[in-house]
Amino acid sequence: MTDPTIAQKSPYAVEVEAGKTYYWCSCGKSSRQPFCDGSHQGSEFTPLAYTAENTGTAYFCGCKHSRRKPLCDGAHAKL
Repeated sequence: MTDPTIAQKSPYAVEVEAGKTYYWCSCGKSSRQPFCDGSHQGSEFTPLAYTAENTGTAYFCGCKHSRRKPLCDGAHAKL
């Protein structure tokens, strides 16, 4: 498996709305980080759907190495 591109070594703080689905970029190449813009086309990566349970701030992984994808787990601190 190819490693994803590290978009940034910190999370993206995003205001999300309960019940709304967001498509997180797993390849790291999207120009709309942390969300997918289709840049993964032709690769082994696919976007990951995330449906917000609550309205508020969600911290989406920017390094693409979190074990809690699509949310940040601090993995960027070890890169």
